[in-house]
Amino acid sequence: MKDTFFRSMTWLHTWVGLLVCWLLLIVFFAGSISYFRHEISLWTKPELHSGTLQHYQAGELSNQLLSGQKFLSDNTEDAKDWRIYLPTERKPYLSYGWQTQPEAGQRRGEFHELIVKPDSEKMISEVRESKGGNFFYRLHFDLHYMPAKIARWIIGFCSMFMLVALISGIVIHKRIFKDFFSFRRNKGSRSWLDAHNVSSVMALPYHLMITYTGLITLMFMYMPWGVFTNYDGDNRAFRAELNPSRVQTKPSGQDAELISAASLLPQVRSYWGEAPIKQVIISSPYDQNSQISFYRNNEQLVTDKRTQIIFSGVTGELITMTPIEESATHATYDTLMSLHTARFAGSTLRGFFFICGLLGCAMIATGALLWAVKIRQKQLKNISKGEAASIGLRLIEGLNLTFIAGLPLATSVFFYANRMIPLGIQDRAQWEVDSFFITLAFVGLLACFNRTLASWRWVLGLGGLSFITIPLLNAITSPSDLIGNIINKQWILVGFDLLAFVIGLGLLFAVKKINTAVKNKSVVKGKKTTLRLKKQSLARAGA
Repeated sequence: MKDTFFRSMTWLHTWVGLLVCWLLLIVFFAGSISYFRHEISLWTKPELHSGTLQHYQAGELSNQLLSGQKFLSDNTEDAKDWRIYLPTERKPYLSYGWQTQPEAGQRRGEFHELIVKPDSEKMISEVRESKGGNFFYRLHFDLHYMPAKIARWIIGFCSMFMLVALISGIVIHKRIFKDFFSFRRNKGSRSWLDAHNVSSVMALPYHLMITYTGLITLMFMYMPWGVFTNYDGDNRAFRAELNPSRVQTKPSGQDAELISAASLLPQVRSYWGEAPIKQVIISSPYDQNSQISFYRNNEQLVTDKRTQIIFSGVTGELITMTPIEESATHATYDTLMSLHTARFAGSTLRGFFFICGLLGCAMIATGALLWAVKIRQKQLKNISKGEAASIGLRLIEGLNLTFIAGLPLATSVFFYANRMIPLGIQDRAQWEVDSFFITLAFVGLLACFNRTLASWRWVLGLGGLSFITIPLLNAITSPSDLIGNIINKQWILVGFDLLAFVIGLGLLFAVKKINTAVKNKSVVKGKKTTLRLKKQSLARAGA
């Protein structure tokens, strides 16, 4: 601790933020992209771009359920459950899915899904294997190439560090509103500090909300003592009491007739009115304990809970349904969860959250860059004498180049891999993910040998060019293009292409700023050289 409270807070803010900044950058970056998780997944499956997309049609619901149940009954054998996914705003297509029986030692079976053409009952079975937006969604709290539980503990510690850094940052900023309007260009470390302050203050409520609710999402893993005390550590019993409507019944093994899911629609409407339905699951079909579950599309309700009604699949009797009223504690937890995931948000609000997430990335990146600039300034005298920079400085600058400039490039490579990797290759989806990390590894390798502005220029430039040409890539490798999607009002695909183009422009703008900085640096160096030569000439003349 330091001699004053203010200096102690400054020390705390610096170290808790910087020690985990590169991992936090991945979390913020992937989390921000995850706001468009379903939109990205749709873009990564161009087989669905033409003749597949449709809106939810309440009038067609009965026919869709009848067709889906008949198809699944005729084409799946010994399935654990059947699933009928109805079109939603973010997944605008009808699909049928099923889960196979899990093998010994596994909790779940294998999932299959076929998308239905709206103008016929034909299926689109040849859809490429891709992780799509789910990769970024899982990356931001499960990382990759490691057990999920370990990754979540790591992310939890980083989130706690982030929360401490935010609170201590508020304490040490006496002029927080003045910082909001202060940005001094071309002032070295002062400019980086101003950029750090502006990006922090502009989205400060979002940063606090997303960090705190991020901890809330996994709080039962981080603080299990309540469950240990009241349920003897039995998580299943705890969750059964928390969500009684989600308790699953095991199949009896006795055959029974299965009623039509469509015949239950009048009962569903009597409870929910004309609220849209998102999904219907028929578990253990043709078993005495079969159940038919209807899931409501909560649309823009600020909730993260799954609202469902469960009927017996044999008698049609109501078994349970999600209660409308819930305890204040549960409602608070649910609201905090929904704030973090933003599943309730429309495209405009998710776009706003996305921008706030990018500001969070900028806050972390400028903090890391400021740290490197200050360390280099301290070592400038020794470096100008020909001594090598310290290992710590080289490490920080290398990590900055790898993650700050490398993440956008790796993301663009992920999208290119989605379109360029042959469709029949084994583990195709994993190769997309591998291409992301291989790109990061290449940038890291470059950073081991060259961390100058030239490297930043190359990496950011490649990322910018890759993003800016994504609409062209989509036009070449899918049955639709930007113009056609605008004409057909496929706004999800239009939005993806335009956003990629704008991000590409942003990265190229950063390259332009680097070029300007290099040019200014050369001019200043030239003036200093000229001045030094003049002084030497005058000195010789005087002698």
